[in-house]
Amino acid sequence: MQMPLLDTVMRMLAIGQLLLIVLVIGRGRAPRAIRWTTAALLLGVSAYLMLATPVFRPIRGPFWAVIQLAAQAVPLLLWVFAHLLFERPVDRRIAVAAILVLLACWSCFYLLALWGPGALIWNALVQRLTSLLLIGHAILIALRERGDDLIEKRRRLRVGFVVVVGGLAFVVIVLELILGFHRGSEIALGQAFAILVATTAMGAALLQSDPELLFDPAQTAPPTSFSASEHVLNGKLDAALADAVYREPGLTIGVLAGQLGTPEHRLRSLINQRLGYRNFSAFLNHYRVAEAKALLADPRHVDLPILTIAMDLGYGSLAPFNRAFREETGQAPSEFRRAAILPS
Repeated sequence: MQMPLLDTVMRMLAIGQLLLIVLVIGRGRAPRAIRWTTAALLLGVSAYLMLATPVFRPIRGPFWAVIQLAAQAVPLLLWVFAHLLFERPVDRRIAVAAILVLLACWSCFYLLALWGPGALIWNALVQRLTSLLLIGHAILIALRERGDDLIEKRRRLRVGFVVVVGGLAFVVIVLELILGFHRGSEIALGQAFAILVATTAMGAALLQSDPELLFDPAQTAPPTSFSASEHVLNGKLDAALADAVYREPGLTIGVLAGQLGTPEHRLRSLINQRLGYRNFSAFLNHYRVAEAKALLADPRHVDLPILTIAMDLGYGSLAPFNRAFREETGQAPSEFRRAAILPS
């Protein structure tokens, strides 16, 4: 089989697998924002594969322009996807700036072609450097948050999903920066093979009998009965919480497991399956925000700065405390204090 034909076959197989994954995830029970972002991300990867597939190259017109936009949007979609998947707030300023760069580079492509190859090179350089920054940040988020999810199998899959997609996109963009679009057939074939292997592995993970691995399914009430070993471990955990272990800055579940003298996987199972928390951050925030509410409602602490409360409770800055407090109460800390202390 000739290299161009083999390259086309592998890319078409990868596109088919991606479209199947999109269909399954689109019909799943994940939150709507995650389902839509995942579908858009995988469709964008499919669009990139179409751009590089010889059989599609003769296509031109408005449809092809949309395909180009979808392919160029993959780094931005991956960046948004990582934030949603690991429950981090999206910085709207960065998102708006990235969207403007994406649209500007996409819409100026044909206009810049009239100005000569130099303008096209600068346009491509700006677009690809922006893409590398977004992909790098998405991978960094996945690596930083890899210990937060309390379900081990899903935790590995979440991190692997972002790192594999991001790593492939990163390598592709670097190759385009170094070699341009006129790469040798061997490199193009290797790229197609790597993408096919990645999509096959992704499909094998997501299309198995447990399709909710990547996302949180509908939360069910945790069982209330404990085994003997769980009862003992829960007693140790209660004692640590009574000593305000949750105030420790940078506390991780691994550190807490070490303090309790138990394997990390047992503590993960207890907090998730018996206590009903979806991740370790939610567990910590429950106790931190409860103490914050007591301090904010106490007239004796009315002059205590909110930043001081946040730092004393283990938060590294005011922003994550404000975000966690609002998620728990629906109010900002200052609003809660005002409503609790001032007469109605």
